[in-house]
Amino acid sequence: MSVMAMFPLGSVLLPGGVLPLHVFEPRYRQMVIDCLQTDGTPEFGQALITHGHEAGGGDERALIGTVAQMIQVEALDEERYAIVAVGVRRIRVNAWLPDDPYPLADVDDFPDVDPDPPGLALDVAATHARVRAALAMAMELGDVHVDAGETEIADDPLVASYHLASLAPIGPADRYRLLAADGPRQRLDVLDEVLDDVEAMLKFRLS
Repeated sequence: MSVMAMFPLGSVLLPGGVLPLHVFEPRYRQMVIDCLQTDGTPEFGQALITHGHEAGGGDERALIGTVAQMIQVEALDEERYAIVAVGVRRIRVNAWLPDDPYPLADVDDFPDVDPDPPGLALDVAATHARVRAALAMAMELGDVHVDAGETEIADDPLVASYHLASLAPIGPADRYRLLAADGPRQRLDVLDEVLDDVEAMLKFRLS
């Protein structure tokens, strides 16, 4: 168990995903400064706000999150930072601690169960085709804009299961379900279930 600085947001960062941030709130500016002063690569935890707002406190926060490593930090002026972070691994929140001076949580790493089950690569390929088809329909409706190169996924099936969760045209609640799935097999099963509803909705809107 360890205490980690946390950045709750209304979105879900998945391992392998990129998180650009414009930091201007005093508490999060202090968090950035503290993270930069620690040994090693500066990192913080990111978790979904399940109810409430990103500013002002009083929100409810998810218990599964992602460690975000800062790969680029730029001080825009004395009161703002531009940050680019990348999701590197999952964490489970044992307890949310008082927000002093910024959100903090007692966390453990939450590795995937059975990261390389038999036949995973074939299942990834099948779900990848479904995600591409859903994206094509969403683009036709003007809901999203995705370049062809942005639909590519990693060769590693475990990493690819997260890439597909990031690519799919779904909302934060469904993306959180994918983050919280025990392992890549379960993640693909949940994504296939979510895509059933997404495809039906998109086809209805196109008809």
